[in-house]
Amino acid sequence: MSELKLPEQWVKPYGDTLNDGRVQLSFTLPVALDETSKEGAKRLAALMGLTEPAVAHAEDMGQGFSFYVVYGQCKHQVDLASLQVAKPEFEVLDKDGVNALIERKMGRRMVVIGATIETDAHTVGIDAIMNMKGFNGHKGLESYHSIRAINLGAQVDSEDLVSRAIEERADVILVSQVVTQKNIHLDNLTKLSDLLEAEGLRDKVILIVGGPRISHELAKELGYDAGFGTQTYAEDVASFAIHEWISRQGA
Repeated sequence: MSELKLPEQWVKPYGDTLNDGRVQLSFTLPVALDETSKEGAKRLAALMGLTEPAVAHAEDMGQGFSFYVVYGQCKHQVDLASLQVAKPEFEVLDKDGVNALIERKMGRRMVVIGATIETDAHTVGIDAIMNMKGFNGHKGLESYHSIRAINLGAQVDSEDLVSRAIEERADVILVSQVVTQKNIHLDNLTKLSDLLEAEGLRDKVILIVGGPRISHELAKELGYDAGFGTQTYAEDVASFAIHEWISRQGA
């Protein structure tokens, strides 16, 4: 039986009118601002494939650096129907649904330890998921009576996180990574996964990572159970965690 082919869904950027391809691009150049650097920014945009590029904004950043905002038209389009994107498959429950499922299946509180690891000092992401107040009207894991949420904060050494997970008998380790310069987040995440493997704990905990440049596909490649990007809330993480815990018990 042949595989069902989805109808094509071609899309391209939208600016003023549908399918006009208008996009905005911003970048920094390691040169002082002048007319030559503006022309260079425009030429770079053209080499990137934008037609009719124009520098809409240019600003001197001092010490031989300048910033540019360039507009142009993207001639390319993509067929969304042809794309296959890896994502965790589970039912997202609301807060009450998560609490009820944990109580029914685990018979105790789920222990979740969260942290931003190594040199990353950003706590916005981990706080949005863990803290009582949560984010954007979505309460954090501390407000779930069926979850014991332990937020270790930022710049936590991976070794310390693993030690605390052992001490607390954590069911879930939740890691946030925001800083991605020179792919430092990949090194940090790999280090944590390797430490858990070395301690014989990797199969005993549910390992989740979140951040603005995190995808589920990347998380799986790094040895994690799930990866969540932007627009993720506590109920997404908690729903995945309890479904994964139940799945492991069945296995």
